[in-house]
Amino acid sequence: MVKQGTAQKRPRRERGSIDPDDIIAGAFELAEQVSIDNLSMPMLGKHLGVGVTSIYWYFRKKDDLLNAMTDRAVRQYFSEAPFPEASDWRETLRKHARVMRETFLSNPILADLILIRSSLSPKHAVVGAQQIETAVANLVDAGLSLDDAFDTYSAVQLHVRGSVVLARLHDKSKAADPDSRAYYENLVITPESTPVLAEGTSRGHSIGAPDEANFAYGLECILDHADRLIEASPGNDATARRKTKAAAR
Repeated sequence: MVKQGTAQKRPRRERGSIDPDDIIAGAFELAEQVSIDNLSMPMLGKHLGVGVTSIYWYFRKKDDLLNAMTDRAVRQYFSEAPFPEASDWRETLRKHARVMRETFLSNPILADLILIRSSLSPKHAVVGAQQIETAVANLVDAGLSLDDAFDTYSAVQLHVRGSVVLARLHDKSKAADPDSRAYYENLVITPESTPVLAEGTSRGHSIGAPDEANFAYGLECILDHADRLIEASPGNDATARRKTKAAAR
């Protein structure tokens, strides 16, 4: 990650030749170089080749600019990660979770703005709620009760967002201090003191790391639980057949 103050500068523009869209686009370009945390209005002015007052004319403070960037990030996220349609509810939800995670992991700026900062305009908050509505309704249609559908989708959301944020915070710490280590990297595991953990790590397992293996396991546990809830629901055909046979016996 490029440190603050090393961003490239463009030739200076003429007065009045910049608009809010130019500023937001330039802010994304600069954030890719220096990060959202290190982004500053003076640095952005140099990057765009304008006086900083030209930026303040449209965005009175950095938070206003970040809000506008977040709205654009949300639009980009929904275009890159629309709610999928698969052959059944389980594959649909699995694909949805994986696309969410991959989209955020591949674009740290989106993760910083949407997951860590997370300040949405009313318009984009409505769009976000509509996607959640689609996902929860899909689970209700699959046979979950409304309560179980809410809990299942909330668990998936937390699982995805938690794994992404942990990975992102780890990357931020490494960028600030290459010697920094996460909690799970600091554990002292030896065959003498922790033989079970030593055996597990020798097989490629990691404790608490937001990696692909742990993410996949957690996601399948959530899906398996939802599957059992659907199987046991009163309206499920298989459940009804079992009860009919039991009554006949």
